[in-house]
Amino acid sequence: MSKINIAIDGFSSCGKSTLAKQLAQHIGYVYVDSGAMYRAVTLFAMRNDFFTKMDLNEAQLIASLAQVEVRLAYDSKTQSQITFLNNENVEEEIRKMPVSQRVSQVAVVKEVRERLVFLQQQMALDRGVVMDGRDIGTVVMPDAELKIFMTASPEVRAKRRLDELEAKGDKVSFDEVIENLKHRDHIDQTRAESPLTQADDARVLDNSKITREEQLKLVKSWISLFPS
Repeated sequence: MSKINIAIDGFSSCGKSTLAKQLAQHIGYVYVDSGAMYRAVTLFAMRNDFFTKMDLNEAQLIASLAQVEVRLAYDSKTQSQITFLNNENVEEEIRKMPVSQRVSQVAVVKEVRERLVFLQQQMALDRGVVMDGRDIGTVVMPDAELKIFMTASPEVRAKRRLDELEAKGDKVSFDEVIENLKHRDHIDQTRAESPLTQADDARVLDNSKITREEQLKLVKSWISLFPS
């Protein structure tokens, strides 16, 4: 089958990365987690004290972007993607709550988005890419053959996120997680630069009440519609 590009967008903690990883592995495509790239830049901003409590000094971050190198690599042992920030493996640290609470503020910065979108588009040039994020089907890969917009109820998403954090040893409450999700949703949908929107030609996937296996089967049926 001729390779296509697959864009997966949607709200935070609705399983975009889980589906994208499964899909890439099943069909032999390259998986690109665009959100990890924004998280890495957020970690850079935190480490360099560009945040005062929860306020971001955008000017400082923009002036320092030349010092930020974000790279994605595949670990064959764990069969997962690793995110590198200036050649340091930061995959575990960028998934923690402090980064989650601030990443939307970094993602709205025009200069950050322009730099990361360029890198993401370069990754997709040869086709055969499964990429997930917030603006993949509308901005990064508007010509992707298959576009999926994922959603789930806030309660389901918060429970999934809480389980992930607790499995890593992070002590957070359900209320804290769901408020963080709602805050991120608001910022993602209302930001001036590349807001989270459903592409006109995207297929909607609400996985509030279906399993990972069921959603993978559904998406594979969509892919089978493309000519081989």
